[in-house]
Amino acid sequence: MSEAQNCYLLDTSVILDDPINILRISENNENIVAITDIVLAELNNKKDDMRSDAGFRAREFFRLSDNDQSGTIAYEDLPECLKCSAKKEICDNDLYYRLVLPFEPSILGHHDDDHEIPLYIVYRSSYHITRSYSEAKGLNDAKIGEIAKDYGLKLLTNDISFKIAAEVQGIPTESIRNSRVENADAIEFAHSYYYEDEPVIDDENEHHNFEQISFIEKAESSQNEVYETGVQRYAVTLNGSLEWCDFDKRFGEYYDDDLVRPINLEQKFYYSIMTHPQNAVTVVAGATGSGKTLVALQAGLELIKEGIVEGIVYSRNTVTATDSQSELGFRKGDQDQKLGYFMYPLYSAVNYTIEHQTKNSIDAKVEYTGNTNSMQRENATEQFMAKYNIEVMDIAHLRGTTISRKFVIIDEAQNMTNATLKLIGTRMGDETRLVIMGDPHQIDHPFLSKRRNALVSLLQKAKNTDFVAGVQLRHTIRSEVANWFDKNL
Repeated sequence: MSEAQNCYLLDTSVILDDPINILRISENNENIVAITDIVLAELNNKKDDMRSDAGFRAREFFRLSDNDQSGTIAYEDLPECLKCSAKKEICDNDLYYRLVLPFEPSILGHHDDDHEIPLYIVYRSSYHITRSYSEAKGLNDAKIGEIAKDYGLKLLTNDISFKIAAEVQGIPTESIRNSRVENADAIEFAHSYYYEDEPVIDDENEHHNFEQISFIEKAESSQNEVYETGVQRYAVTLNGSLEWCDFDKRFGEYYDDDLVRPINLEQKFYYSIMTHPQNAVTVVAGATGSGKTLVALQAGLELIKEGIVEGIVYSRNTVTATDSQSELGFRKGDQDQKLGYFMYPLYSAVNYTIEHQTKNSIDAKVEYTGNTNSMQRENATEQFMAKYNIEVMDIAHLRGTTISRKFVIIDEAQNMTNATLKLIGTRMGDETRLVIMGDPHQIDHPFLSKRRNALVSLLQKAKNTDFVAGVQLRHTIRSEVANWFDKNL
């Protein structure tokens, strides 16, 4: 083994962040990765937690560990960089286990053969720190720090208090947060360029598929003053080239009058991307009132009318506000009635579309019943959803299903874990279009934050891949009251 190998000791927080971190840190076995028996015990305690993302990641770790290639080893069998750097007698009673973890490099976007990563576990039956440690909490961290210090290892931890305590003792530390997105608002898919003769993209900027480009023409007056001519052209990037968007034509006389028209530039790009024949997955972030659901519904209806998909599936995370005093408690009714409480965004978009179609229908009373009372309105909604094969589905019921030739809308993705989003994505069958939407500022999930959730993770991936199209809807159409609360609380 190389003398220049780095040796890392992982805290539990690094594995609970993502077990794939072990593969990342190993760098194709260029580095040595180790944990202590304390970390193994903490992971074991977490694995029975069926409600949190941490519990899922702990179980993922043990699933990777379930093979017959592992076993105990002697001190002499340790990599040189892992052997105790302190006096040998300090580590004399330590025991060692070599755990082999099989990984697929494709997880990180590599195309190599599968890798087997050795993870070394240090067992210590009696920690010296227990003789002097008096704090109510933090003993496990202190034990992990003891191993890091005795073996001269670099400690990797995402626990800030542990990091500080270790650095005070002279233990080198680092953090790793691969699934954390620091500023989702800064992820940008829309760009503007000025041009004089021909609109071109700046060669210095890399654009992935379906990024939205606005070209603004400028000219120079006789007095050498540069001004905007008012001419703008729009395009999306596709396979390294520009595909021009004629929005006046697309949303003018050629647009289906039964559908609600997008009303601003963001919504027009959003609609065009969702209905593009070469796009299968779209992720969109936007606040309430930005048109996420309404515009997505119109795109789905167009794809149905064109025979590209056979129906629309709407699924929304059934997570309520974090204020426990605001919970509605037990809800009566069958599955559809229970889900109805969570499907108001869809029903609102459907009803708005019905009212629009009613105004444009020659024989409104025949095709759509009533705008006069709630019973007729409910009947109209049911008829509309039946006509266009629109169904609502609980995310929990996606497991074990395959959805083909549908336009699938997944709402409230900011309240989903990456594991839940992976479950959804792996259920998509042939010729299905998937739209993932949400508002990164409206987190109601107790184990998620605005920096760590499925929505922002997918936005980050959309920025770095050609497979997923990303859209940020920054323009909202809401009341002054709604805008005030959004900005001031």
